[in-house]
This record gives sequence, structure tokens and C-alpha cells, in this order.
Amino acid sequence: MTESLRIGLFGGSFDPIHHAHLATGRAAAQAFGLGRLLFLPASAPPHKGQVSLPEARGEMVRFAIADEPLFDFSDHDLRPGPTYAIDTVTHFRAAWPSARLFWIIGADWVSGLGGWRRAAELVDACEIVTVARPGWSPDLSPLRGSLLPEQISRIRGNILDAPGLDISSTEIRRLVASGHPIRHLVPERVADFIESRGLYQSV
Repeated sequence: MTESLRIGLFGGSFDPIHHAHLATGRAAAQAFGLGRLLFLPASAPPHKGQVSLPEARGEMVRFAIADEPLFDFSDHDLRPGPTYAIDTVTHFRAAWPSARLFWIIGADWVSGLGGWRRAAELVDACEIVTVARPGWSPDLSPLRGSLLPEQISRIRGNILDAPGLDISSTEIRRLVASGHPIRHLVPERVADFIESRGLYQSV
């Protein structure tokens, strides 16, 4: 019997997507043997403030991953209203019932995972992959009140050292607004799109 397909789900605002996002995707695919990695820009991330128009962020993701054979784009989370990880995972579980699903999050989010909608169900529905700075162990103690020890142990076992790229979307938006170059931080077609649409001219 062949092993089930391993599919990564990489959600986020991607405002804009940048080289560190792509490097994280490649590292996760290699570390967990993923056969496919879906980038899922979210229309209205519930834990974020104002973000750019969903259509623009979706286009930038499409441009960024166009030459990556393992990467795919999904517009599932671009539907109107807040998007929740458990709803997204449930959708793809129905689409691929035999697949192993891996939900990729940053280390700055994992300590608050217990407050996510139906957190315990989410942890059982997929494998949480936490991307952390090399040598840094995220603080999982806040999860003890909402998740079982075995669930926390599984999360702890799936910590991935982040690629050594210190890039943030917030900083990119600030650089654009102040007239500084960003072409070393984002794929060329993303930089062209930001310039042509006049995105991030103010922060």
C-alpha cells in the first residue's frame, strides 16, 4: 500500500507575499515530504487588522509561486468574511479524505492556538507545523488549558526551523511607503504588480 499523499496548507494574509514565505514553503515541503503545498491567502484573517484587497493579494501569490512545481494556489479562503483554520481544514479533508494534511503557522501564533475556533478539533484534523527561528522553542504552556497533553506533544514534535531570511510583510509595506526598493525582498513579478497598482503608498 502506498503512503497517503501529504498536503501542506499555508494560510495567511500574504500582504505581500515575499521570499521568506516561499523559503518556508520549500523547507516545509522537504522536512515533511509534502507532495503538494497550497497557498491560501485569507480574505479577512480573524487575528489581523486591515489588509489589502483580497484580489490583489491573491494575484501576488499566483505570480510568486508560478515557477514552483510543488506549490499551488487556492482561493478557498478568499471568500467574504472571516476565515477560520478549522473550516479550511474540514473543506480539504472532504476533498482528500485519505491525505495527511499539514497546517503551517508561524511561531508567533502557536501560543495562542488554544483560542482559535474549535482548536482541539483542528489539532486532531491535521498536523500543526510551527515555523520557528533556528534554535528557538515556542512557548506552548498557554495551550495546557485548552488542549490535551498528547495534542501539545504532537505540536511540539512538528517544529520546523525557519529559513534564515529576516523579512516581514509589514516592513515591505513600510519600505514602499517611504520610497525604498523592495525588489530584493519579493519575486520580480510581485514587485512589478505592487508598483503598477500603486500598492502600499501609505501605511
